Amino acid sequence: MSQLAAPSKVVVHPLVLLSVVDHYNRVAKDTNNRVTGVLLGEINAGVVDVTNSFAVPFEEDPKDPSIWFLDHNYLDGMFAMFRKVNAREKIVGWYSTGPKIRKSDIDIHEVFRDRYLKNPVYVIIDVKVNENVIPTDAYMAIEEKEDEKSQPTLTFAHLPSEIGALEAEEIGVEHLLRDVKDTTVSDLASSVTTRFNSLRALRTRLNEVHKYLELVEKNKLPINHHILYLLQDVFNLLPGLQDAKTQEAFTSQTNDSYMAMYLSSAIRSVVALNNLINNKLDLRDAEKEPAKPAENEKKDSKDEKKDDKKDDKKDSKK
Repeated sequence: MSQLAAPSKVVVHPLVLLSVVDHYNRVAKDTNNRVTGVLLGEINAGVVDVTNSFAVPFEEDPKDPSIWFLDHNYLDGMFAMFRKVNAREKIVGWYSTGPKIRKSDIDIHEVFRDRYLKNPVYVIIDVKVNENVIPTDAYMAIEEKEDEKSQPTLTFAHLPSEIGALEAEEIGVEHLLRDVKDTTVSDLASSVTTRFNSLRALRTRLNEVHKYLELVEKNKLPINHHILYLLQDVFNLLPGLQDAKTQEAFTSQTNDSYMAMYLSSAIRSVVALNNLINNKLDLRDAEKEPAKPAENEKKDSKDEKKDDKKDDKKDSKK
């Protein structure tokens, strides 16, 4: 069993997301079942880079969550084959399609702790996410005691997660999305859509912060000074819009952007009108020109002339 430091952050790569979605569509699409598998990658300074994954046969009783089956022999065989391809990728945890934590998850997680590594990560990948949010939730197991006499029990603690990709992976994802992307949509429309989606995600995060602060104010949640320090840092990094210089800078930048958009639209319109006028002129000139005989008709006329010359020569000899 590998002894690794406690993870502090999980970075999920695009290949893992594609693999999990494919696994779910093949096994549990249009059902309430979930699928599970193994996460492969590396751990550097507490950051877990999940670069690959593979599916594992898994079954559970929907009525009794304590009854489940995970094929360890299949897992060991697949991992041995993966190591032959890339020895740097090691087991860093496991995944499921959730979409929430279930009672049997802590038991499955303990199996990975006992057999493969000390601090595995558990990542729930939501394959049915509809909003523009990160579809991953990462967890690690920690031991808690209710009092000094009680035995420690395992429970899940949330880990920050993000989607990351290497340059080669970004190229591959762009290639896969090339056929999906609508080429008729202009760059301006794509830019507006991207900003709209970013604002929607920001609104979701702000609502979560607002709900958390309300619960703390009503004494329904304990005060976490670490979270409050992070929120204070976020607020301190926001630009002061009450400053006249800041307002002038934002206004100038917005006006410059609008000017570039206006000039681009005007130039595109002039070019389109010019092409339309040229097309009309070409069509008018084409209609005025007389119809040219076809190549076959030219060949027939040449052959007839040759035959007439031959007949004239024969007559003159006679």
